[in-house]
Amino acid sequence: MFQVLSRSWALLIGMMLLMVGNGLQGTLLGVRGGIEGFSTFEMSIVMSAYFAGFLGGSRLAPEMIRRVGHVRVFAALASFISAILILYPAFAHPVAWALGRVVIGFCFSGVYVTAESWLNNSSDNANRGKALSVYMIVQMFGIVSAQALLAMGDASGYALFILSSVLVSISFAPILLSISPTPAFETAKPMPLKTLLETSPLGCWGMFLLGGVFSAQFGMSAVYGVAAGLTIAQISIFVSSIYVGALLMQYPIGWFSDRMDRRVVIMIVSAVGGIFSLLALFFDYYFAALLVAAFVIGGTSNPLYSLLIAYTNDYLDPDDMAAASGGLIFINGMGAITGPLVTGWVMDRFGAQAFFGMIALLMLALAGYAVYRMTQRSRFGIDDGAYAPVLPSASPVAVEVASEYYIESALEDEINET
Repeated sequence: MFQVLSRSWALLIGMMLLMVGNGLQGTLLGVRGGIEGFSTFEMSIVMSAYFAGFLGGSRLAPEMIRRVGHVRVFAALASFISAILILYPAFAHPVAWALGRVVIGFCFSGVYVTAESWLNNSSDNANRGKALSVYMIVQMFGIVSAQALLAMGDASGYALFILSSVLVSISFAPILLSISPTPAFETAKPMPLKTLLETSPLGCWGMFLLGGVFSAQFGMSAVYGVAAGLTIAQISIFVSSIYVGALLMQYPIGWFSDRMDRRVVIMIVSAVGGIFSLLALFFDYYFAALLVAAFVIGGTSNPLYSLLIAYTNDYLDPDDMAAASGGLIFINGMGAITGPLVTGWVMDRFGAQAFFGMIALLMLALAGYAVYRMTQRSRFGIDDGAYAPVLPSASPVAVEVASEYYIESALEDEINET
């Protein structure tokens, strides 16, 4: 752990500040949209736009880096992010915000690709798993800290938007001034989706459904809070509970998944998330019930992302794992784009509590499909390797690093067995 920190402290500090800025702008827009009088469906379009940009960035950023290099891409994208964050309150219109969110999503995707390339370059086979874990903890800490800043500021003014812009701007200083060498950059071409679907139907459909869940909790949780009449402080605590649950439940769920049939774990975790979403649907007038539900939803949905990657890798040759990661990210991104749109439409039609109804539907559908797949295929694939924690907001680089860690762990297990 200390070796990882000594090698990557500048990058980790920068990423923490970046996540504070990104986490703050996401929740802040949800609250400010309510103040500006935007409808729930209009806000769902705004929130969905981020994931459209993010998906586009994950496909185009690698080529940009190959053409002009990490540093130039990093600096250029940072400039766009800072500018748009300041412009949000100046152009308070759903169309302007949606366009801004597309650009923000694209830029953050490129930034993640660049930063995670540096992280991978600064780690080795012995500490790659620890580097992924520390990186995830730093991201979660940044997002949770952002919610505290929201509670202390005035969402109707300019200060929080300026603060978000400043945090993003200074987050690049530790990274760009670091003495770490610029890494060589290479990502695998995605596996054809048809091949990926034939290899792991549960992995593919699970990623699509999970994309809807993740985008709803990341993009629509603050919108739900406004529609449900929560105070700013309550919204910040509610959103924080999602990410605290995601952080605390990653490792227990990962531990179980390495010791039993992953499909059983996927089924149980999805069912638990769906059941607690239903409980929140019927008891949303108790704020304590909302916090418990948020904690469980975050604590189940985020580990499921890593679970589905690990499960898919169980049925792949090591040489195909990196290529498959690009396809899984694309499928998850398609689900993330549609998630806020459907959730916003349902909330407009049936009320704020439909937020939990949509999450329950998606999670229980995933649990049901996992049960079905258990009747269609035997437990083990080519390998039964290790679970590596990855967040749904990760770029293709981080997912490929997780796949590399998976391969290394599987090879170590084979050596130990022999």
